[in-house]
Amino acid sequence: MHQHTVQTPYVVGEVHLYSTGCEGGLVLFDTGPPTPEGEACLLGEIDLSHLKYVCITHCHVDHYGLANFILQHSNAEIFIPRRDAIKFQRHSERMARMTEILDGYGYGGDFADQLRDSFERNKVFPAIPERFRIVEESDELIRLGISYLPCPGHSQSDLVYLLGNSAVTGDILLRNIFQAPLLDIDLDSFSGRFRNYDAYCRSLLNLAQLRGRSIMPGHRRYVKSVDEALLFYVRTLLERVVQLLPFRGLALNSIIENLFKGRLIEPFFIYLKISEIVFMLDLLENPALLKASLEQIGLFDQISELYENVT
Repeated sequence: MHQHTVQTPYVVGEVHLYSTGCEGGLVLFDTGPPTPEGEACLLGEIDLSHLKYVCITHCHVDHYGLANFILQHSNAEIFIPRRDAIKFQRHSERMARMTEILDGYGYGGDFADQLRDSFERNKVFPAIPERFRIVEESDELIRLGISYLPCPGHSQSDLVYLLGNSAVTGDILLRNIFQAPLLDIDLDSFSGRFRNYDAYCRSLLNLAQLRGRSIMPGHRRYVKSVDEALLFYVRTLLERVVQLLPFRGLALNSIIENLFKGRLIEPFFIYLKISEIVFMLDLLENPALLKASLEQIGLFDQISELYENVT
């Protein structure tokens, strides 16, 4: 598995994509961002004329933004997660429902309009791939020796790809990075928000299955161990929940005002903090769910003191 690194204009910094050969030909995992640097990386480091398959871990701009560029320069098949396909097909409805969710948290129509403008300005939603296939609806990758684990958390569509001893983890397993799950509509029901906290607790069980594999992260150049990455994330989460406790009974917009004292101005960054706080409030409603998952994978004892501070 070859790691290819591209600097991005986003706060996450550099992103990694991976290429390797398999029985069916050359495979690329993620594409990099839709920037001149991303295009140069693909043209200079990937033999696009021989590229057969592209597997996307999740459709955030730095991971799938060059899908159409690849289609223009190759005959590769693009595979994306099922829930990302729903995002593309029902984008307008999703944005309308997101407006309803934000309004329910005290961030009304004006904020939703500003957030959409921020999405456009920062090119959060690049063009939909001109053609793609859905990972969960095809058995072709399995025939190639590529399997996957659904690990929603950072987004509800996150997939980890497994090939040989390698695991391509996108943004779901990173070294010393805490990325809060993003607030979103439930893409299966479209009847409410997606419960990121519940999904992350379930994903912990799948992520623990990656122990002993070579981890190919989306950011930072390596992951020393699965347990180390999981414990960093959970410790950071619990430490931030402790900071939230004095404001737990307030409305969400008041919580953000108390925590950040007006320092957050950019709508996109406010949205990130809304997402993080909703995730933490869900934890406070049912901390036993996290405890049960951590006990099942043998990691609870290492964070038990922090957990007691929260509960």
